[in-house]
Amino acid sequence: MTTNTNTRIQFDNFDALLSLKKKTALITGAADGIGAAIAERFAWAGANLILIDINESTLRERAQRLRKLYRIKVDTSFIDLVNPEAIMEFWKHCKVIPDILVNNAGIYPPRDFTDSDKGFIDRTMQINLGAVMDMCREMIARRKKEGGVIINMGSIEAKTPFKEDLSVYSVSKAGVLALTRSLAREYASQGFKINALVPGGIKTEGTSEMARGAFLKFRFNLFRDAARFSQRLPVGRVGQPDDIARMALVMAAPISDYMSGAEVTIDGGFLTA
Repeated sequence: MTTNTNTRIQFDNFDALLSLKKKTALITGAADGIGAAIAERFAWAGANLILIDINESTLRERAQRLRKLYRIKVDTSFIDLVNPEAIMEFWKHCKVIPDILVNNAGIYPPRDFTDSDKGFIDRTMQINLGAVMDMCREMIARRKKEGGVIINMGSIEAKTPFKEDLSVYSVSKAGVLALTRSLAREYASQGFKINALVPGGIKTEGTSEMARGAFLKFRFNLFRDAARFSQRLPVGRVGQPDDIARMALVMAAPISDYMSGAEVTIDGGFLTA
């Protein structure tokens, strides 16, 4: 077989491959940190937004800034994801069914496993896994005829536990990864692109607050863990929220339309070290 070397592959317009224009993206945990960075990147790519968080004042400020800067439509809902009924009420009254769902919200409270009572376990599992299942179920049920994009947020702790006192968190995130693979297998044929992001150590408002709390409580083991973590980063720096947001954009945009059930790790090389 011969190949005509004068024939050029017909590529799509590059901007179109990364465009989210005429799309609506729903992002949970969008008031700050990784969720806020994803909202910013999606707005930059032209998407309208539905932002969910429990932090009402910060989310309002975030939404107002994005509307003004990018001239897009931004709706907000203030939901405590520990409450399944609140999630159902949100979807029941949702005026625009999103094209893209990013399940970013999560908590990572450190606690010795032997001190993890039922209330602690139930809350962590509901916010990190139960709410993700609820959001995915409602999204898929409402878009079965059109398909859509779902991005779930995992963690390297689900793959290689590193930090002490995060066993419940690690289990919840392992569940998110298993859910992502299962849903991708079941619904790819119906037009759903479902994948997971697996962040490493990212410097956010939440992690900074945890560090301040550890200092005030003389929990210096957290600083020891941070130092050990930094030493295992081949790229030589801790991640920033936009490091995750840029890959979220790729996973949401048409450029990744053949990706299904993938777990994309963004950790500065931590798992390789």
